[in-house]
Amino acid sequence: MTAPADIVDQIMAVMTTAFDPAFGEAWNRRQVEDALILGNCHYGLVGPDGDIPAAGQMAAGFFLSRTGFEEEELLLLAVSPPYRRCGLGIRLLEQFSCGAARRGAQRLLLEMRRGNPAEILYRNFGFFPIGERRNYYKTSDGTRIDAITFARS
Repeated sequence: MTAPADIVDQIMAVMTTAFDPAFGEAWNRRQVEDALILGNCHYGLVGPDGDIPAAGQMAAGFFLSRTGFEEEELLLLAVSPPYRRCGLGIRLLEQFSCGAARRGAQRLLLEMRRGNPAEILYRNFGFFPIGERRNYYKTSDGTRIDAITFARS
C-alpha cells in the first residue's frame, strides 16, 4: 500500500512527538515510505476524537503493520502525548485487528521493549507474551533491554 505524502506527513508528525529518542524506536521518513511501498504493510490513523481523521485534520495516533501468512505483525503504534489515556490506543488496535482479519490473519503479533508502558494496553486488548529476546534493544547510553514478543488469536 503506497501512502500519499500527506499520510506519511501525519505519521511522521506523531512519530516525532511520541517516541523517546533514548530508545531509538522511531523510524525515519524513508523507512516509513519504504515499508508502505512493499504492499504487505498497512497503516491506520486516528484523530483526537477517536475517528479516522478527515481530510486536512491532524492525526493524533497511527499504527503500521505487516501482513504475513495468516499473521499480521504490529510494527509501530504511537499516540501523541497530549492524547494519551483517551482511548486512542484501543481505537488503533481495533483498526489494526479488523484490518488484519479482513486480510485473513489468524494471529496478531507484536514486539516491544521490556518496560514499555504500552504493555498494559496490549495485555488489556488480549495480547499475551510468547517469547523474549535477551538484550535485543540498545539505548542511546548503551544499556541493553530485552524484547518481549506478544501474540493474540
